[in-house]
Formats: sequence, C-alpha cells, structure tokens
Amino acid sequence: MYDIVIIGGGPGGLTAGIYAGRARLKTIVVDKGLYGGQMQNTLEVENYPGWKTITGPQLAEQMYEHMLEFGTEWKQAEVIGVDFTGRVKTLELSDGSTLQARVVIIATGAQPRTLNVPGEKEFAGRGVSYCATCDGAFFRNREVVVVGGGDSAVEEGVFLTRFASQVTIVHRRDQFRAQPILQERAFANPKIKVVWDTVVEAIAGDSRVSKVVVRNVRTGLVSELKADGVFIYVGYLPNTEFLRDTGLLNAAGYIETDAKMSTKIPGVFAAGDVRDTALRQIVTAAGDGALAAMSAYHYLESW
Repeated sequence: MYDIVIIGGGPGGLTAGIYAGRARLKTIVVDKGLYGGQMQNTLEVENYPGWKTITGPQLAEQMYEHMLEFGTEWKQAEVIGVDFTGRVKTLELSDGSTLQARVVIIATGAQPRTLNVPGEKEFAGRGVSYCATCDGAFFRNREVVVVGGGDSAVEEGVFLTRFASQVTIVHRRDQFRAQPILQERAFANPKIKVVWDTVVEAIAGDSRVSKVVVRNVRTGLVSELKADGVFIYVGYLPNTEFLRDTGLLNAAGYIETDAKMSTKIPGVFAAGDVRDTALRQIVTAAGDGALAAMSAYHYLESW
C-alpha cells in the first residue's frame, strides 16, 4: 500500500515525486519508458528557469536523481488497468503485478499525432520520424520535409538544418503558430523553405522515403516534393487509453481538473500534458506536478 502512485515519469510526474517524497509520503512513480518522457527526445531546452541551455536528457536525469534523493521509488512498467471506484485505488501493471494507493496522480503526457496518410505507417523508421533530435543525424546532406506550423515543427526544422542540405516546412495555413522568436530563426535560415497552405496527401518511395505528395488547400493543385525524410509535428494525443472507462476524459481524451489538479474522482489528480490545459511545456508540467503532490498531501491529511 502506497500513499501515492504517480503514473508517468515526465517532468510532471518527476516533480510530483520530488514534492511527495519531501512530504514524507510513501510514493512510487510508474512509467513504461525512460524517466523524463519527451525530455529524452529534446536536444536543447532553453526556456526552463535556471538554465540558459541544457539538454533534455540532462534535465531529465537531474530531476530523476533529485526525486530518488527524497525516497520516492521508481518502477518501469505500463499501467494497463485501473480501479478508482473504492477509497483505495488499484492499478494493474503490464508485468502482472498490482499496486494499491490512497492517491493516484496521472502524469502520462501525450504522444505525437499522426497524419494518417498512405505511406506514413509503412515508412515509419525508414524516413518517417517524429523526433528530429533522435533521427536528424541520419539525414546529413539530404533533403527533408517537416510537417506542421507550431513550436515543435519550426524549432525542429531549424535543428534539422544542422544536418540536412534543405529543410522544407509544409504548413496547412498561411502563417505559423510558433512563437515569434522561433519564426525569426526559421525565416533567417537559408536552408529553410516554407510551403504555405498545403497538406500532405501521401508519403512514397521504394525501400525508403523518396517523395511527399502534397495538395494546396486553396487551389487544389497536387504536386510532389523530393524528400529523403519526413518529420511530422501536427500536435499530440493524450496517453489516456487506459482511462477511457473512468469518466475522467473529455471529448478530446484529455483529463479535466480544477485549479488544484483534482479530477472529479476523490483521490485522483492529474498533472502535465495529459490535462486539458492551454500550455504544454516542461515548466508548466513541473508546476502541475508540484501542485498535484501538495493537493494530494492535503487530501491525505483528512483521509
């Protein structure tokens, strides 16, 4: 029996683990992957207070070690089922074990959204990628296409110019949604070309990607772009499939909480990108995690 089980080991979950450990609560963080979540796939973090620049894996490691110092446990496993109906919460894990806790904090984050176009699934790992920092070096002196217009698409597009000979950003609108500073960097980079008002219709090639079929949404004109790689950044989907029968999710699959990170189920809290929130950043996830842990602490005071 734990005081708190935290599902998810990204910045929200790790910070919740730090605060719960400091409160001397018996706590465990469960994650199916590496600690840090999306931070492990981020080359440079330049907007987390205290560091002008730090790599994502470095920041993840520091958060993880910080958490362990306060006694919070770590377990690598996937949560495949939950029972939140009773006062004591029960979690079923992929290794066949179960965990019980008085409080659960859900911090499972989100995963990249796919385009769902022909060729995307077939060429995954053979030219199609969702992580420039993971795969960018494989495209040295090659031409790549980046799909999207938000922060991730523009920032990773600039990053890819370190390797690629040309980066073409394909965006369905006539202007980016990315932060102005990121746009400035992209427009100033001679290796970056932008194709506006355009969507991807298909990804094609032989053994690897060689071209992208695109359509202009204003004219309807269909054309092809030469591409050795395609990097897709069109948003995220919350990792909440295991919660679909709990009543916690909104129509988009995100968890709704109040200002204290409480869900509609007593003793269940949420933090980070898995929440229905306006901003999804490392710093906001960490803030959510701290607040969720403290809200859980006060909940347990009257348990």
